Amino acid sequence: MSTEDHPAKKMKMDEKVIGTHNGTFHCDEALAVFLLKRTNAYANAGLKRTRDPAVLNTCDIVVDVGGVYDEKTQRFDHHQRGFEEIFGHGFTTKLSSAGLVYKHFGKEIISNRLQVSQDDPKIETLWLKLYREYIEAIDAIDNGISQYPSDLKPRYRIRTDVSARVGFLNPAWNESTDSETVDAKFMQASALVGTEFLNRLDYYANAWLPARDLVLEGLNKRKEVDPSGRIILFERFAPWKEHLFELEESLAIPDNEKPIYVLYPDETASNWRIQAVPVSPESFESRKALPEQWRGVRDDALSQLSGVEGCIFVHASGFIGGNKTKEGVLRLANLALNM
Repeated sequence: MSTEDHPAKKMKMDEKVIGTHNGTFHCDEALAVFLLKRTNAYANAGLKRTRDPAVLNTCDIVVDVGGVYDEKTQRFDHHQRGFEEIFGHGFTTKLSSAGLVYKHFGKEIISNRLQVSQDDPKIETLWLKLYREYIEAIDAIDNGISQYPSDLKPRYRIRTDVSARVGFLNPAWNESTDSETVDAKFMQASALVGTEFLNRLDYYANAWLPARDLVLEGLNKRKEVDPSGRIILFERFAPWKEHLFELEESLAIPDNEKPIYVLYPDETASNWRIQAVPVSPESFESRKALPEQWRGVRDDALSQLSGVEGCIFVHASGFIGGNKTKEGVLRLANLALNM
């Protein structure tokens, strides 16, 4: 029997019910249902998939159907005329049911997963990060919002994103579309997109945020490395580019004090790296590349040319180089700053 076939009187009196539409499913309501099951209020809720208003009216919360957005009555649809709700905080993409649920319940979900208070500052940081990196695209795709102007022709198709993968879980045109089959596939889709959400959350909480702390520490101590403040030294490697640019902005670091070179250990090769900071996180252009005369030179020849022992290489573009020791990369950075 499908979820739609269960009459309200058969539900437990104390069991809450999540409602969404039946038939073809999409990534947004699949994720919305998964997220609601990670809240305190709806962790043990049942699910009804239907478009029957009378049945939906028996549900405690309804997502992606019903033509109403009203937090007080727990109705979270985005298809109605005049709906223009956005996430805010600098985001301008119209929300789908996934974004609506995440906007209202996301901090609680993150707090529950990490077992920390919602007042912890990292909850807000992770809430915004996950919207930017995971949920906004789901909102945009469901609302038919392109990443680029329509007059540009893409060079290739992308059909491996999570929204596409959820879509492919729907029965094919020549497969059974009975409610029991489709409901089972919906739950499979919900688990797929929801598990990826949790994996992202775990990564950002356990790897991305600790890297941010290391970058912040490096920024605060950079004048101990060099009085100019233009060199950052990390005693262990961590992904630093994205954090560096965000922290420079939030700390209002003036242009003449922004780091030029980042030094860190290459733990796999037991040596050290010097990397030029790019002009933006995705750019191949550096704020100040390593000196032209060093580029493409290696080993002893580079040591003789630079006057620094233990040199390994400088890339032909000047964006990165290597030395056997921390003292060696620091000396290279000091020299490069003044060349």
